[in-house]
Amino acid sequence: MTSEDLTPRKGGTLAALRRRNDDLVTMVKLGKALTATLDLSEVLNAVMTTVCQTIKASTWSLLLLDERSQELIFEVVVSPAAERLKGKRLPAGQGIAGWVAAHGQPLLLPDVQQDARFNAEYDKDNLFVTRSIACVPLRSAEYIIGVIELINPFDEGFVDEDLLLLSTIADFAAIAIENARNYKRIQQLVITDDLTGLYNSRHMSKLIEIEVERACRYKKDLSLVFIDLDFFKTVNDTHGHLIGSLLLSELGDFLQKKIRKIDFAARYGGDEFVLVLPETSKAGALILCNHILDCLRQHQFLSDTGLPPTQVTASLGIATFPEDAASKDELLSKADQAMYFVKEHTRNGVHCA
Repeated sequence: MTSEDLTPRKGGTLAALRRRNDDLVTMVKLGKALTATLDLSEVLNAVMTTVCQTIKASTWSLLLLDERSQELIFEVVVSPAAERLKGKRLPAGQGIAGWVAAHGQPLLLPDVQQDARFNAEYDKDNLFVTRSIACVPLRSAEYIIGVIELINPFDEGFVDEDLLLLSTIADFAAIAIENARNYKRIQQLVITDDLTGLYNSRHMSKLIEIEVERACRYKKDLSLVFIDLDFFKTVNDTHGHLIGSLLLSELGDFLQKKIRKIDFAARYGGDEFVLVLPETSKAGALILCNHILDCLRQHQFLSDTGLPPTQVTASLGIATFPEDAASKDELLSKADQAMYFVKEHTRNGVHCA
C-alpha cells in the first residue's frame, strides 16, 4: 500500500489514516486465522468472516474454479439467496465473476446495468437486484483458482480502497486455500493406492477396525468381501505388466461405481481387493456380489488400448460380523478363506463363510 493509496475517498486524511490502520489490523487477524488451520472449510470461513467485518455489502461470494470444466462454483455465499446459490456452477467466462476469472483482473462497477459483461439471469432466478459489484481474482502463482465478489454496498458505494483491500485479502486467501488443498492431497496419498485410487491396505485395516466397533456398539451387521481376479497372471504374461496395471486401475474404478457411498473399497495387494459394507447382512452382501459378478462378465476392459476388449472374472468371499467372526482379524481371515474356496473349486463365483 503506497501513499497514493491513501488519497481520501470517504473523508479526509485522518479518516484515510484510520482506515489504513484498521486495514493493517484486519490483515494481521486474517493472517493468524489462515495460518491456524489447514482445513479448507475453516479457511473459507475465516475469509468469509474477515470480508463481512471489513467491507459492508449486502451480498458476497467466494467462488472456486473447477480446473476441468473451468466453471466457477459458489463455495461460500452470504446473501438472502445463499441457499439457492451455494454449490451452483457459473459457466466459464459468464458474468462479471467469469470475466474476472478469465482475465485475472479486478473489477469495480458502480452501475452494473451499464456494463455489457453483467448477466442479469441470476438476479431473475434469485429475486435479487444487483446495482454495483466489486470483484477480485484469487490467484495462486500464475493460476486463477477463483474469485471473491461483493455486491451492493451498504453505504454510498464501493471505492478504490475497497478494491485494494479486497485484493489483499484475496492474496492471503489464495495462499491459504492452496495450502489446504495440498495438505488434503497429501492426506489422500497416504491413505490411497496410487494405481487404483482406492484405499490402501493399511487404511483399510483402520476402517475395518472402526466399523467393527461401530457395528458392535449399535448391534448392526458388517460384511466384508474379498475379491481376487481369476487368471490375472495370464494378462501380465500376454500383454505385459503395464497393461496389467491398467486393468487393475480400470477395475478399481469399476468397483467404486458398484458400491454405496457408505461402503469402502480397497486394494489389498496384487490383484486382490476388499469391500467393507457397513450395516449389511450376509444376504445383502451376497446380492451385491452376484451383481458385481454379472456386471464383470459383461464389462469390457482395456477397450482404449487398441487391444481386443478384455473380459475378466473374479472369485469372491463373504464374511459377516458378528455372525462369522468376533474380531477384525477373524473377519478378514474368514472372508479370505471363503474367497479361496471359490478359487480352488470353481472360480468366477462367490462363497459365504
